[in-house]
Formats: sequence, C-alpha cells, structure tokens
Amino acid sequence: MANLKELKNRITSVTSTQKITKAMQMVAAAKLRRAQEAAEQSRPYAQRMERMIASVASNLPSLDNAPPLVAGTGKEDVHLLVVVTAERGLCGAFNTNVIRAVRRRAVELRDQGKEVKLFCVGRKGEESLRRDMGDDIVEYVTLREVKNISFVDARPIAEKLSQMFTDGEFDVCTVYYNAFKSVISQVVTAQQLIPVSLPDEDAVADEDAVDLGGAIYDYEPEEDDLLGVLVPRNMSVQIYRSLLESGAAEHAARMTSMDNATRNAGDMIDGLTLTYNRTRQAIITKELIEIVSGAEAL
Repeated sequence: MANLKELKNRITSVTSTQKITKAMQMVAAAKLRRAQEAAEQSRPYAQRMERMIASVASNLPSLDNAPPLVAGTGKEDVHLLVVVTAERGLCGAFNTNVIRAVRRRAVELRDQGKEVKLFCVGRKGEESLRRDMGDDIVEYVTLREVKNISFVDARPIAEKLSQMFTDGEFDVCTVYYNAFKSVISQVVTAQQLIPVSLPDEDAVADEDAVDLGGAIYDYEPEEDDLLGVLVPRNMSVQIYRSLLESGAAEHAARMTSMDNATRNAGDMIDGLTLTYNRTRQAIITKELIEIVSGAEAL
C-alpha cells in the first residue's frame, strides 16, 4: 500500500495535469469557432469552382484539347498521396485516422502494381509515415509558424504539385484530410486533384435546378484556354479548403480529447483522494489501537 506522502504527491501531480488539459480545452474551444466559420465559408466557393470547371469541360469536343491537369497523362502508374495532418498532437485519433487511411490506400495501390509517393503537409504525418514509408516521401511542408491559414499558404503547395506533374513525377494526385462535420465528428476525406475529378454534369444540373430560359453559355476565351486558367486556381482553392477543414477538425478533436482527459483526471483524483482518506484513517486507527493496547498493558 502506498504511503500518504506518495498519494499526496500523486494527487498534486494529477491536479496539475488536469489544469493543463482544462486550459488546452478552453484554448481549442476559443480557436474552433473562427476555424469552423472559415471552413464553412470556403465550401460554397470550392464547390462552385468544381461545378464551373465541369460545365466548361463538358463543352469541349474531346479531352484531347483539354489542359494536362484535366486530361491527365493517360496512365495511372504513379500515384502521389498528399497527406494533410496537424503540426501538434494531443488531439485524439485525428492524425492517426488520416495516416491509417493513407497506409491502407498505399497497400492497395502497390498490390495493383502501382508506384506510391507521399507529399506530407504537417509535422505529425511526416514523423509517423517516415518510420515505415520514409523512402516514399518526396516532399514535406510544415505550417508550424502559421497561426491562421490563408490562401497564400495554400498557393505554393498547389504550384509545387503542378510543377511536379509537369515534370512527370506522377500521374494521379489525391489529397487526404479530415473534413470537419461537428465538434465530435471528423471524417477522413480523399479528393482527387490531378487529373481533375469532374462532377457528374447531370447531378450538377439537378442540384442547381436553375431555369435559364433556354439560354446558352458562350465562353470567352475558348474553353481550353479558360480551363488553363481555372484549373490551376481550382487546385489552390481545393488545397486551401482542405487546410481549413483540417484546421477546424483539429481544434474540434483537441477540444474533445482534452475534455475527456480533464474528466478522466477528475475521476483519478476522486479515486486517489478516497484511497488517501482510507489510508489515513487506517493509520490513525492503528495508532489508536496501539495507544489503547499500551495503556491496557500498564
């Protein structure tokens, strides 16, 4: 049985840890609101951008006239997986879920005889994947010094991906990230960036359901020239969206994780306090018995 001093030190230690987890929970909750608003505001623009590209691409006579980012290389031998994770831990299974999905996808592709390359955005993903897939990591970007994600942070990543594709380093590019759904729900999402995954035109038309009165779109300049401008910008927009979604999901996961840790610390303190009181009572009782026994012996 632990002595009173050890129990008291343990209670003090857990209490200090509880204060830290409570503070981290409050900080994450304060950051979550702004991050959630930014993520939700980015969704309509990103979705409309995809629909616009689908509409323009549908007017092309064939994909032979489309830019390479739309038409692709004509093969799917080399896959580049962009892994978006957090820079810090203490957020539950937030990073683990994305890393597990990437590893699973890498195994599937290799079983099909494909080559896999990794582009890591975020320190936690790079550290974890380097242990068993270090040779597959071709690029690593850290945003540790960035407090608030902006479009300026996403553009260099998109430009690097475009340059790698132009240099023939991969055929297909897919980004993996946690999409924010709610405070207690973050969904691992895989989105193909290159070649551009075009939404179904009929589904887009049904979703918009706008009566154009028989109007016909006339694009100026030509569709292929327009796609040459829209597609690179769409890549930056989708990368920006994934960073915002991941940021909001990270704060939500950390807030939930720290709340659970605070509750567990409270339960542990209650249990240790009960043990401390029982041990103290047992010691006092033992001393009283010794005193009474000694008095009776006299």
